[in-house]
Amino acid sequence: MTDETTRQIVALVRDFVRRDVDPVASQHDADDTYPAALVETMREMGLFGLTIPEQYGGLGLSQVTLVAVFEELAKGWMSLCGILGTHLLMAQVIADHGTESQRNALLPPMATGEVRGGLAQTEPNAGSDVQAIQTTARRDSGGHFFINGTKHLITNAEHGNAFLLVAKTDTYADPPYRGISCFIVRKPTVGLSVGRHVAKLGYRGIDTAELVFDNCRVSEDSLVGGIPGHGFSQVMSGLECGRINVAARAVGVAQAAFDAAIRYAESRRTFGTPISEHQGIRFKLAEMATKIEAARLLTRNAAQLKDAGQRVDMAAGMAKLYASEICGEVTLDAMRIHGGIGYTKDLPIERYYRDAPLMIIGEGTNEMQKLIIAKRLLEQYPV
Repeated sequence: MTDETTRQIVALVRDFVRRDVDPVASQHDADDTYPAALVETMREMGLFGLTIPEQYGGLGLSQVTLVAVFEELAKGWMSLCGILGTHLLMAQVIADHGTESQRNALLPPMATGEVRGGLAQTEPNAGSDVQAIQTTARRDSGGHFFINGTKHLITNAEHGNAFLLVAKTDTYADPPYRGISCFIVRKPTVGLSVGRHVAKLGYRGIDTAELVFDNCRVSEDSLVGGIPGHGFSQVMSGLECGRINVAARAVGVAQAAFDAAIRYAESRRTFGTPISEHQGIRFKLAEMATKIEAARLLTRNAAQLKDAGQRVDMAAGMAKLYASEICGEVTLDAMRIHGGIGYTKDLPIERYYRDAPLMIIGEGTNEMQKLIIAKRLLEQYPV
């Protein structure tokens, strides 16, 4: 797609946010209600096929375009990015690592939004440490796998109908990652049920719940790539895209908070003058804008590297680490500029502030990102 096509799509998303999202986001957040009408509009816009290759019915857009789209969505309501993000992560893994039969069967309905995907990886005792998962997939003699375990904090668990499940097919593998495989599990399937809905500080209006697998029977054809033991590298490659999109969300939320803060600073008067005339406020605004631009450039760089087919674990980790941290800082600064009114639910500032920690924790904690970044840096400077 050309740059002009990308600009048109981003403009279309921006109009959607202003027209449809901005008027209802705060109410959905307050009531913690799923935005079915907004999701349907996103489906009609083709956003569920944003990065799915064109030969499978998607738009075939780049990661650079994805981050621009996610930034616009996050400015309106970050939760909408979650509905798309985990779906597109699953699609990316299927496109890169699935068999041709799996691609043909799954990607076209994912592109239209008929099939809505999720990543079933996190467990109560295994988050960033994927090798610690306890969910198992046992092969029987009849060409099936029986899956047992519980997945925790799963986005799209209730409204999604296909999941990229990460499970152990060899519990004795050494190192453990060699025993991990990925499966495509559709809903409804006997033995798969949705457990407890999780109430959250922020990131509301999007379903986050448990998935329970109790002798869930799936065919051998559901094993991603057809060969067991490759799931760790498959899901890690998907998480690189996930970290890029989380960074884009952080940039969008930070930008929304900054936009609100600078408008308020220009209109709010104290001691007979707009507070934007006070040096302390000007310094804060300058620092906020600089941080956002630096985060945006880091995120775009990671996306460009991914589009070029290069290894991006360090670049994606840097983007996610920095963008999410400055998002927390900028949303707090925006609240400070607003003063008491920013702490109330009359304005969306407090929502931005509550949503910001999700990016710090999600898609691998920032402490994990630091470990990844340091490991890659040390490889570049061998003794």
